[in-house]
Amino acid sequence: MAYKIGDECVSCGTCESECPVGAISEGDGKYEINPDVCVECGACAAACPAGAIAQ
Repeated sequence: MAYKIGDECVSCGTCESECPVGAISEGDGKYEINPDVCVECGACAAACPAGAIAQ
């Protein structure tokens, strides 16, 4: 199951630079993860300072 970014997202962009497959992009009000591209590595969740990313 792909990771998801919750409403706790503060749009800092840290997760986007950590994603090795480029699955994260800036969305409307928060960042979004493309589930078709996500490889479930968890790098984004580990880097998120707001704890907004979970599986």
